[in-house]
Amino acid sequence: MIKVAVIGAGNIAPSHIRAYRAFPQRCTIVALVDTAPEKAHARRREFSLDGARVHASHEELLAQEEVDLVSVCTPPSTHEQISVDCLTAGVNVLCEKPMAPSLAACDAILRAEEHSGALFSSVAQNRFRDDVARLKTVLDSGLAGPVSHVQVDSAWWRGLSYYDLWWRGTWEQEGGGCTLNHAVHHIDLLLWLLDAPRSVTAVLANTAHENAEIEDLSVAVLGYERALATITSSVVHHGERQRIVVQGRDASVGLDGDVIAESAQPNGFPAPGGDGKLVERLRALASSHVPLAHTGHQGQVDDVLTALESGRRPSVDGHDGRRTIELITAIYQAGIERRTVDLPLSADDPYYLPGTLTQRAPRFYRKSASVSDLAGPISVSGAPSGGHEQEVDR
Repeated sequence: MIKVAVIGAGNIAPSHIRAYRAFPQRCTIVALVDTAPEKAHARRREFSLDGARVHASHEELLAQEEVDLVSVCTPPSTHEQISVDCLTAGVNVLCEKPMAPSLAACDAILRAEEHSGALFSSVAQNRFRDDVARLKTVLDSGLAGPVSHVQVDSAWWRGLSYYDLWWRGTWEQEGGGCTLNHAVHHIDLLLWLLDAPRSVTAVLANTAHENAEIEDLSVAVLGYERALATITSSVVHHGERQRIVVQGRDASVGLDGDVIAESAQPNGFPAPGGDGKLVERLRALASSHVPLAHTGHQGQVDDVLTALESGRRPSVDGHDGRRTIELITAIYQAGIERRTVDLPLSADDPYYLPGTLTQRAPRFYRKSASVSDLAGPISVSGAPSGGHEQEVDR
């Protein structure tokens, strides 16, 4: 039986708690941790975790409990220290996104994992979705042809009060805006589907949140050897209509299941009806997908538990989390410096280090409120292209 502790009792903690409780024969939650212990006690009552003890810090947890695995569900600025301390103590870690605010912090976590022999997994729960799995199967088949363009719309909407929470809305505490904390899911999926680009250009803006320093909208263009990708990261899009659409030479396929395949007339213009046979082949391939046994956070927890039980690596590890942070860092660097940034970023790049982004990033507005808690559940309005399953807030 794997003994689990959940560190951080905020909005994302229930997703982890429910995921672990789906596997009662394999794991048990023995502790809840929060710097505001009353929050942990409230979660304990909410989920009837009568056998779980409450601790005020991860240091206290490590000193007083025997645990095998922790879920880190705390603000991004704390991820490095908590993960390194737990790994150094020989405790396995499942860490919420983003893995850490800087590449140097990501590498510190990876070094701690390597030296300790414990396991680290970076949360990317949207890889464990049937629509994503179908899209990857179709792309990996090569039937759509070489990729020309990928359009990624990470479209969310948040009201002004969202940034009143104490750790949100500042570069120091949140580490960034919608590019880091909302589009991280889509950026991870893009890297999983298409691999890393060679270059990045970007523009950052704050168009609707006058109480936050950080960006609430960014647009990035990624350059590949023979393809481009565009990423719109936003918390200003009403309706939260999110999508990923991949344009191949022979067909386009979308995360929503839409498939289009044009064919050319002798003059190069599209022929009426397109290539119906290719469309049917692509749809048949997508339809052959066997539904996943577990999805979302539950799917990733199942994968981590299986990794611990079998001794294999998790499907999403710290290197995946680092690669996502590298691309996000490059987007910020390109937007701040108004130039094209080449990848990969080297260890002597100023943006590799903690503090550079905080120092150089624009303060669009002064953060005007700081409250300890916000009432109400996480809610995401209808997103027909699969975005409704993507939880992003802690």
